[in-house]
Order: sequence, then C-alpha cells, then structure tokens
Amino acid sequence: MASRKQFLFNFNILILFLFLEPLQVHSVCRNFCNNIPINYPFGIDDGCGTPQFRHMLNCSTDLFFITPSGNYKVQTIDYNKKTLVIFDPAMSTCSILQPHHDFVMTDIQSVTIPPSPDTIFVLMNCSIDSPVLNHYKSLCFNFAGHSCDELYGACTSFKLFHLLSNTTPPCCFTSYNTVKFMSMNILDCSHYTSVYNVDSLKGVGPLDWLYGIKLSYSVPDTGCERCAKSGGTCGFDVETEGMVCLCSASNNATIQCGAGIGMNAGESLRASSLLFESFLILENVSEQHSSAYLVGGPSTPRAEYAVNSPCARGTFPAVSFSFSSRKF
Repeated sequence: MASRKQFLFNFNILILFLFLEPLQVHSVCRNFCNNIPINYPFGIDDGCGTPQFRHMLNCSTDLFFITPSGNYKVQTIDYNKKTLVIFDPAMSTCSILQPHHDFVMTDIQSVTIPPSPDTIFVLMNCSIDSPVLNHYKSLCFNFAGHSCDELYGACTSFKLFHLLSNTTPPCCFTSYNTVKFMSMNILDCSHYTSVYNVDSLKGVGPLDWLYGIKLSYSVPDTGCERCAKSGGTCGFDVETEGMVCLCSASNNATIQCGAGIGMNAGESLRASSLLFESFLILENVSEQHSSAYLVGGPSTPRAEYAVNSPCARGTFPAVSFSFSSRKF
C-alpha cells in the first residue's frame, strides 16, 4: 500500500513537469512597428498573421507595404474598418511633381487588399490621343464636382502643365481598375496622383485633399478570436500555411493555448508516448521497491531511475526520480 501511494505521488509530479511549460505563454510575434500596431490578419514576422498577407509588410525604420512597383509607407491601419492607408513617396502631389511611374500590385494583392472604392486615381497632363479620352472615356468620372482647371490652378506643382501648354491639359478621375490594366505609357498621361476618402471632399480644394491610397481587406473567420482569448497569437505554419495558434516559441496549437490544448500534433504525440513510457517505468520501480523491502529490509541500497527517452527530448526535459527503501 505504501509503495502504491509513493508511485501515485511521483506520477503526479511527472504530470506537473510535463504540462508546466506549455502553460507559460509568450508572444512570438512583434505587435508594433514604430507607432503602428500590428494585429491579425497582418504580421511582420514570417508565420504571423494570415498567409494571404504573407511578405506584404516590412518593418525597418517605418512600416512599408511591399508591391512589385515599390515599397509604400503605411500611414495608418484601421482594424475596425479593415482599411490600410499607404503613401507613395514617388507620387506627385499638390506640393511636389515627381517623374511618373506605375502603381502595380500582385494578383493576390489585387484580390485580398485592393484600393478601396473611395480611392481615386487622377491621371494628369494626358495626350488628346489617350484612350481614356477616346474609346475608353467612360472610365473617367466626375469627382465631387472638381475639374482639371481647379486642380491645375490650385496646386503649385501642377501649374507647370498650364505654363507649358498655354491651355488646360486633359485629366481623368478614374478608379484603380484603369491603372491596373493599363500602364501610364498606354494611358498616355505624364503624371498621376491618388486621393482617398473622396466622399468627404466635396467643396474641399485640392490643397486639402487626402493624398495617398486607401486599401481595404477582408478576412474569413478562422477562429482567431478563440486563440487570442487563450493568450495566443494567430499565425500559420510557414511550410503548409495552415492556421496555428502561436503560444510560445516551442509550443503551437491548432485552436487555442492551454494545458494539453496548447500542443500541436507532434508535441501531443510525444507527450502521450512519454506518459505511457513513464507509467511503465514507475510501475516497474514500484514493484522493485516492494520486492527490495521484502528481501533486503530497510537497509537495502536505494535505486535510481531516470526518464530520458527520445520522446522526452525537445520540449520536455529529462526527469529523474529517486526511491529509497524506507518503511512508511
């Protein structure tokens, strides 16, 4: 009876050792870049966030949105409205005229995080042969009552177009789809700029427009809220891109963090194997302990057994147990 009590006591100690570490949850994903919070579905460390936005953000001194046409500085992220505002440092604005270039996104970006409907692209100083002034003129639309004359007259940088042509060069207010399918060379316009939150710019002069590109995104429900409530961080397997709940540097789960639940499949298998193997070892120890007491009495030398199997390596440390042949 005493041997059985000793066995159960040490078995409980083993359980405590095995599950103490998974309960310790540490953040494995950076959640800030400069002063911009980085939350799900985005990530600046590989394996964080969702795979749809993998490698789209880069954090150096500032946060940048990475596209084939360049790196665009992220100004704000609104997680409630699911929008992200970026700014092209090489884009022309009311105060500076830049050499023209194209805004290009990957096919995945165009689907998962496209420019929002209230973002417009302004094509300026267009040739009279431009397709948006001829066959595709339907792509141009009225922007809150604003005109090319107003744009060229109010902005210091755009006044140059007036001076060079002694007239008002054509311009076009259009959507992202126009610049997505036609390059600036095809559009035959020398410069472009982009403005967002256009619904609130009626009666507002070009000097006070919001220059930049607002992107909108949506994320399917993957159970991230459950993971976050358990103290984990939503991420994905960098090889399979399957969703995981990141609980610590060495402990991931598919749903949420916590004892047992916080383990991934491999760790659960190792834990189960270790428990079974330890059970057999401790049962054997208990039997030998009883035999030693009956044969040798209290003075029989004590025996030591160590749990150090391949199943115990990795996340779980080796655990040693000592039993002396004292009478209880």
